[in-house]
Amino acid sequence: MTAFVKGHGLGNDYLVLDQRDLAFPLTAAAVVRLCDRHRGVGSDGILLLVDSTTADFGLRIFNPDGTEAEKSGNGVRIFAKYLYDHGRASTPAFRIETRGGPVACECRVDGGRVRAVAVEMGHVTFRDGGRDLRLEVGGSVLTATALSVGNPHCVLFVDELDDGQVHRLGPLLERHAAFPDRTNVQFARVESPEQLAIRIWERGAGYTLASGTSSCAAAAAAVRKGRCAFGRVTVVMPGGGLEVDVRPDWSLRLSGPVEEIATGTLSPDFIAALRE
Repeated sequence: MTAFVKGHGLGNDYLVLDQRDLAFPLTAAAVVRLCDRHRGVGSDGILLLVDSTTADFGLRIFNPDGTEAEKSGNGVRIFAKYLYDHGRASTPAFRIETRGGPVACECRVDGGRVRAVAVEMGHVTFRDGGRDLRLEVGGSVLTATALSVGNPHCVLFVDELDDGQVHRLGPLLERHAAFPDRTNVQFARVESPEQLAIRIWERGAGYTLASGTSSCAAAAAAVRKGRCAFGRVTVVMPGGGLEVDVRPDWSLRLSGPVEEIATGTLSPDFIAALRE
């Protein structure tokens, strides 16, 4: 029987699996089925524990469309809680290897359980030094900031947040010719030099309640454009808020709450379907 743990960070939910326990090949089709909220367990993605030769633990991250992601801020934080709460990690601080680079995690433990996780997300890199990128989308020309925090992002600053605009323009921007590997998209409104509100269209997942790397990207872009100050920036999303420390060397620290939803095992019938 294949066991799983389901957790979320501000409504951004993931299933955690151990590669050694898999009773089926984790193909793209299997990922899609697992993430299906009607015919599967349901989630925004899969976190797979694998071996690592460079860190304490290895992590592969899969989007609900079956593609593989380089990094996920919320995914890493959910994974860190799983590692500590389920006895894989013996200390609350450890390193995780991802496709987007290594991350150092620090768990806040209360009552023997992890309640929040802070993650060193590495350094942001700006496309064209952070200069405005002009994109023709849906008959309009939009101005964006393109950058990477281990995975690609496109940040657009707006006066008002409009979910309809996110659903309309998000998929067009995700697959725009300017982004051959596709991109994550954030629509950001500056509330103050220390706070942003954002809406997210996530590569391979669509409209998302919260995202750690999106929070990092939006905060870094806001600082780069002089809209926010270096230091701690609160990023508010429909699912809640995360804290991003943007340092002068453009390294990023992400912190916020994380919760476990359920533990369980996949049924023999479902595993048989995944094998097909």
